[in-house]
Amino acid sequence: MGLGQPQAWLLGLPTAVVYGSLALFTTILHNVFLLYYVDTFVSVYKINKMAFWVGETVFLLWNSLNDPLFGWLSDRQFLSSQPRAAGSLSVFASYAFWNKEDFSSFRAFCVTLAVSSGLGFLGATQLLRRRVEAARKDPGCSGLVVDSGLCGEELLVGSEEADSITLGRYLRQLARHRNFLWFVSMDLVQVFHCHFNSNFFPLFLEHLLSDHISLSTGSILLGLSYVAPHLNNLYFLSLCRRWGVYAVVRGLFLLKLGLSLLMLLAGPDHLSLLCLFIASNRVFTEGTCKLLTLVVTDLVDEDLVLNHRKQAASALLFGMVALVTKPGQTFAPLLGTWLLCFYTGHDLFQQSLITPVGSAHPWPEPPAPAPAQAPTLRQGCFYLLVLVPITCALLQLFTWSQFTLHGRRLHMVKAQRQNLSQAQTLDVKMV
Repeated sequence: MGLGQPQAWLLGLPTAVVYGSLALFTTILHNVFLLYYVDTFVSVYKINKMAFWVGETVFLLWNSLNDPLFGWLSDRQFLSSQPRAAGSLSVFASYAFWNKEDFSSFRAFCVTLAVSSGLGFLGATQLLRRRVEAARKDPGCSGLVVDSGLCGEELLVGSEEADSITLGRYLRQLARHRNFLWFVSMDLVQVFHCHFNSNFFPLFLEHLLSDHISLSTGSILLGLSYVAPHLNNLYFLSLCRRWGVYAVVRGLFLLKLGLSLLMLLAGPDHLSLLCLFIASNRVFTEGTCKLLTLVVTDLVDEDLVLNHRKQAASALLFGMVALVTKPGQTFAPLLGTWLLCFYTGHDLFQQSLITPVGSAHPWPEPPAPAPAQAPTLRQGCFYLLVLVPITCALLQLFTWSQFTLHGRRLHMVKAQRQNLSQAQTLDVKMV
């Protein structure tokens, strides 16, 4: 009886909470990996440049293809016609364990995080499976109609029988979708900038601020830069309801450009402004990434209306957006390390450790760098920090100005989408 009460409580959780827990258990691991993997492979494990590029290429292929693949498997039957609020908290603790000279504590932290994430994800999926199985056994399906609308969705799928569309035809339709093309062009730059900030955050802290702030301050700065975007989006969403997503995103691009120009003029010696810029740069960039999901849902509706589909292919369209934009995750570390080497002559792949991790044979101690080289590396990190967002903001302002799915056109698409939904509801009632 003691076990029955917790089971009943878990089964009674809203579906949104269960899905949110899935996002939690993946995000606590994903954020730490995203933040440290470049520094780990380059500065700790000392892999060479070729191995790093090969690994990034494999990651690029799978990372880009898995979303449209599963989207196609999910939505192809329709073509005939979601918060990650607490997972960022793991970043707060991660910086306290991060030590490139003694990697054992950080390795133990990551193993603990991975085990916790795996067990939590497994438990949440089992709970969700029981929820679905229980719903299928219920003829009325009353519990899920209110909670997630699952029954009506299954009835609609079963009632549609028409000619299926090929992947080639779907891609040709997508190639004629003008707003989709402009959006993914802008979002590719946004994904690149988000992951550039994450990949090089430890480098910026080390070379721009480490001599002036404590370890605890660095940990707080790092954690806040991951948590604040989720909290900040509550305010951004209220702005979106008032002004529209298009205007808010455009304002964030202008804000990014203005802050970066201000930081460029101020220089790297204004430490308070530098701390504020490093944190705010991540906050506003990540906040923009999260708002863009709303734009993709609008594109799903426009795709439905333009191509006269009987059901929105939402998973597949999200997958196609990922196919085009996720290469930005790979380009971020590759282009960042190349720019740093080009500007300063400092190649991250040619550093050496006295005792590399995983090796029992010590390497010879490297010669001490010349004093004149230290400011060059710091200056290079600073210019990388400010010129990348300036370039990204200019590119995004141009591509975003070509995007027309807002204002009157958006209202027209939503109205036609609503008319289609009402027609489908009538069909379902007849069935």
